[in-house]
Amino acid sequence: MLAILPLISALAVLAQAQSQCPDFAVYSQASTAFSRTAGIQRSIAHARSLADASGQSVNGTAAAAIHAPESGLSNVQQHGGRESGDGYESTYQGSRFGAAVREHVSQYAGHDCEVLQCGGCVPEIVKIAYEDGFQTENLAFIITGDITASDRAQWLRDTANQFAAYSSLISLDPSLAVLMKAVINNEARYVSQYPYCGSFQPPPESGLAPSLNGHAVLVEVNPPVNNQTVFECKYEIDSLCGFLKLSRSYYSETKDVSFMDSKWFDAIDQILTVVDHQSQASFDADFNWISYYNFTGLDGSLEPAVANGGNGEPKGYTGKTLGMVGTHHRPSDDLSTYAFLTPANAMLSVELGNLVTILTESGKSKTSRGKNVTALAKTWSKRVHDAIWNSTVVNNIFAYETNGLGSRYVMDDANVPSLLSLPYLGFLDMHNPTYVATRKLLLSRMNPYFAAGKNFSGIGGPHVDAWNPWPMSQITAIFGTDDDKEILDRLSLIAKAQHGRTRPDTRVAEHLQFHLVHSPVVRLGANSYFGEMMLDLAKRKPGLIFHNSTAYTPGH
Repeated sequence: MLAILPLISALAVLAQAQSQCPDFAVYSQASTAFSRTAGIQRSIAHARSLADASGQSVNGTAAAAIHAPESGLSNVQQHGGRESGDGYESTYQGSRFGAAVREHVSQYAGHDCEVLQCGGCVPEIVKIAYEDGFQTENLAFIITGDITASDRAQWLRDTANQFAAYSSLISLDPSLAVLMKAVINNEARYVSQYPYCGSFQPPPESGLAPSLNGHAVLVEVNPPVNNQTVFECKYEIDSLCGFLKLSRSYYSETKDVSFMDSKWFDAIDQILTVVDHQSQASFDADFNWISYYNFTGLDGSLEPAVANGGNGEPKGYTGKTLGMVGTHHRPSDDLSTYAFLTPANAMLSVELGNLVTILTESGKSKTSRGKNVTALAKTWSKRVHDAIWNSTVVNNIFAYETNGLGSRYVMDDANVPSLLSLPYLGFLDMHNPTYVATRKLLLSRMNPYFAAGKNFSGIGGPHVDAWNPWPMSQITAIFGTDDDKEILDRLSLIAKAQHGRTRPDTRVAEHLQFHLVHSPVVRLGANSYFGEMMLDLAKRKPGLIFHNSTAYTPGH
């Protein structure tokens, strides 16, 4: 039985301290422009909830190189440097990422935690005390999503995205490694219990009440879920890929195998089961309807009714398409038009291949529940990879979605995984002819969700509307090219679009009059993605952002 130490005094101090801190949702929208640089938008020092020495070290080193007065940098490079620092650190230092660790804590036998002026209770690690010998289980809950949201919920995909920029730091910062492992432990709980869900409530050890999600009210989901644990249960295969990616990143940097416990293997088993079930056609050989998951809004729900009893459009397969895995929703949380989402399957193939690698290297290639996990992951990685090439490419162009029955949808969405992000995902090389041809189409009028105006251009998606390109699509485009001029042009678009603010917007509106309008929404995932991109350029194209061509990697 858990013996949880009370948090009343710590939370009381937190409430008092927070009253002295600015609302980050408002603060992040303020412009603090300089004559030649973008503004500074890190949260003020006393409002930061985590002391991230490694992140600050990386930011300081990069900033010194970028902002050296004698470097003669262009305005574009100056903007990029400031955005790199704020975008990179905002995920770790900003309100949501920090608040997650700040608020969801259980103190452990005699381990006091520091109470910061506006940071609340920040232990080195979230620990749960057991009566039987005080064994410890490391757990951390990361609040993800829009910073303006009042809810406390953790999305698997967004958590992986926010941590991605920090993967190269965890071997340098033990406290960051501990935090990442604690997140994996908590997510293993979620995935093993509700593998079709992508967003979750705080764990019971936090003592926090579950949030009410209006979009989950009057929604029918099968298999049924408990809304005390699940915040939202839209099945998105990339959410499961996020859990795999987080696990892979942690092991690759630390070589620590302690997270690979029975609960983690339960989660892996569940993922492989979902992969098997969702690769099947909607009808069996005798035209019996097959459904392992369905989701639909009932009368009065904020979610729409979904066709065919919440199953969506039927999916099938021929010999060629066998191997694609269906998904109900896209990374944007929008309902899929056709079930076989190419970029999500590409991410699945890559991360299952990475799973094989870490299991083999770690010596943890084991049989769980009668399954050879490594062999299954290897089989599915290749099967999905081959199916993508065999069934989604027509006239050298990838389809965004297919249904296994001959229908295909050629478009792209800014949210990652996307077709534009295939090199970033590790699915193919940026110089692959099919990718190059597809990329050219996606960044043109041939993509229904590409928009261009006087001040900005890019890819958006149906989650908002057709005239809202998202800056993160420009980040993705940078990951997919080696062309120096194109990279600088895209950096310039991002920098100019911020108008003195350094945290990349989720989206900007290009109306018919082509006036730039900022969205009030900031996603920390986009900030982290920008920081990750700047670290990539620091290593791959240092001459474009530094005053010399010396490649930079954290710790060197």
